[in-house]
Amino acid sequence: MAEHPSFTLAVLLPAGGIAGYLRTKSAPSLIAGVGLGVSYAYSGYLLKQNKDYGSELALGNSVLLLGSAVPRIIKTKARAPIPLFLGASGLLATVYYFRKFREFRYGV
Repeated sequence: MAEHPSFTLAVLLPAGGIAGYLRTKSAPSLIAGVGLGVSYAYSGYLLKQNKDYGSELALGNSVLLLGSAVPRIIKTKARAPIPLFLGASGLLATVYYFRKFREFRYGV
């Protein structure tokens, strides 16, 4: 069950990166969206197979997503919907995977 958010973000992030590239010709959007999407897909695979480091990778991806969205939210003064969506997704995924990490690692 812990793999569902990873697989969802693995689909949404590349789609958003491609849309950002097509709309503004932003290569960083394309690279980041596809790169994080692939990484989320791999973490979802690890989680589904109960292999090591799935929750850690998903947590790292989530922190990276949140960290990359915060400067854009500040820059647009919270008026643009895309950075807000990325920030909210990153925050929710970070909280979720931090809890999963603690659960897997420490049994809490």
